[in-house]
This record gives sequence, structure tokens and C-alpha cells, in this order.
Amino acid sequence: MNDDTRLRDGVVPREASPGLAAGATAGVGARPVPGVYAALDLGTNNCRLLIACPTGDGFRVIDSFSRIIRLGEGISATGRISDAAIGRAIAALSICRDKIRAKNTTRMRLIATEACRAADNADQFRDTVAAETGIRLEVIDRETEASLAVIGCSPLLDPGGRGAILFDIGGGSTELVRIERDPHHHDARPRIKAWMSIPLGVVTLAEHFGGRDVTEASYALMVQEVAQYVAPFAAEHGVDLKGMHLLGTSGTVTTLAGVHLGLVRYDRRRIDGVWMNDADLTATVERLLGMSYQQRAANQCIGFERADLVLAGCAILDAIRNAFPLPRLRVADRGLREGMLVEMMREDGALVGR
Repeated sequence: MNDDTRLRDGVVPREASPGLAAGATAGVGARPVPGVYAALDLGTNNCRLLIACPTGDGFRVIDSFSRIIRLGEGISATGRISDAAIGRAIAALSICRDKIRAKNTTRMRLIATEACRAADNADQFRDTVAAETGIRLEVIDRETEASLAVIGCSPLLDPGGRGAILFDIGGGSTELVRIERDPHHHDARPRIKAWMSIPLGVVTLAEHFGGRDVTEASYALMVQEVAQYVAPFAAEHGVDLKGMHLLGTSGTVTTLAGVHLGLVRYDRRRIDGVWMNDADLTATVERLLGMSYQQRAANQCIGFERADLVLAGCAILDAIRNAFPLPRLRVADRGLREGMLVEMMREDGALVGR
């Protein structure tokens, strides 16, 4: 991480604050509490925030926020972030700003991903965000996005396994990473052996093929579209999968897990780290394909906000499963934010043994 992503010493009064950025003090108006970290991920579909304090070899979350804002809605057709999406983002980011200030955060990273990489008016959007909320967003590239996902999710690797094919199904892009442990140093951090990013996510795929009324034929076309992007990576890096498993992070896999478990409402404690075998995944996807849009919206683990996106996510998942025919998937309700927190805490020497 560059020096400009570190917080400077000192406190900026609220009325004089130049804004919240990875290189500016967040604890405006009060003395900063040492060791309060914030990680914000503004994605194509979601705005997510975690605020945490290091605790030995991990961290304790002291506040969080998540809201579906659909920042990337319509970008594939217009090339621009819409005024409506900007309004939704400003509202969500204003809440994040207030939470960061309230917790007297001393170190932070505030990132944006595919929507801000793709939109023609991304710079204007970021200037508007800075003016309206004080938050200055850092647009990360796809390799950094994949790397942060690995850091955030690697604690869920099977401790007795060799590694995993990790995937992160986003709103506007999907990252695939092959990660492995050193066979001679089993306790070492897993290494990235290869990675790729495809410019398809649940929002872009659903907008192109339709997400409300999905037929078996249109679903097959979605899987086929994604498979074209995945195939070259799988041909080179999908061989010798012994001792590997799938590791998925995204609203798609966490939603599938919730539906599979029959939860009355989503419960992260029961989802994060759960294993699903190939038959579980197939049965759950087929169940969702058999539902109408209204039935999906009525399911408490899906809801109206995801009802028109979940099958596009399933299509991406099925293309990945076909390319990497592994018998088990571990579900991660964690990802970029956790990766940013761990990375910052490691740099500060705030984590023991990590």
C-alpha cells in the first residue's frame, strides 16, 4: 500500500475536514482511538463497510453497514452511472461517513470497483461523492480486487486441503483465483498461482439476458456466455485439482446457502464457512429456476433486491462449476473488506502471527 493510503497524525476539526480518504484523518472532532480501522467497498451492486479493532491474530467488528445500491445499473447500455444510482450511492456513503466519524477511525481504505472502472463519468461521480460526503474513493484494478478477496477468504481454506479455486461474483465483474499452500510449509499463507477477471457480473448479465423471467433456455444462454470467458483460464489452470475445493464469496453463494439451509431469514453466523456439495448446489439452483420472480422476491434469503439478479449469479456459478468440477464448495460471507482490514493491520504490525 502506498504511503498516501496511511492516515496522517493529528486531528482535523469537523468544520475544517478536507474529507474522508485513505490518507486523511477520519476521527474528526475527537481524539482518535488507536487501532480503529475502516474498510469500505463500493461495488457495482452493493455498498459495504466494516469498522474493526485488531485482537491478537484477528479483529473484532465494532460497526458495519451494507446496502444494495445498484451503482452499475444501466452502465452496460449507456456507459454512464445514472443520476438515480448516484443519488443512492450518496445516501449510502453518507451513512458510512457518519459511522466512520462516530467510531473515531484512525486508519481506513475506501475503494470502488468495476462500476467506477467502466463508467465514462466515473471521475465526475467520485468528485461528486467527495463534495457531498467527504469520502474520496480509490478505484482499484482487478488484480488488486482478486488479491484482497484472497486475503479476506483464505482463513476458510480447508485446513487439510491443498488449496482452492476462489471466485468472487460481483455486480459488474467476476474474479477467479487459483490459490495453493506450499506443500512443504503447510501453515504458510496460501499463494496466488493464477487469476483472471471477466467483465460479467450479476447486474450486467441480468440486464443483457433478463433477470425477472428466466427460462431454462435463457438460463442456458447465460451459462454459455460466461463459459466463453472462463474456458481459457480453466484449460490452463483447471488441471490437477486433487485436494482442491471451490471457495465462493458473493451475494450469490451466500443466498444459495441460505435457501439450501431453509433459513427463515438470512443469518451470517450459519452461512459463513458452510460447506455445500455438488448435489446440494444443483438442487438449490434447480429450485430457484422453478420459482417465479414473485416467489424469489418473497423468499427472505433473496428478497426484492436480489430477486432479479440471483439467477444470473447462479449462471456464473454453474459456468465455474462446469469448468472446475470439484465436489465441494465452501461459502464465504467475507471478502474485500476483510482483506483490506487484514492488509492494513498486517502493515501496522497489529496482528499477531499473520
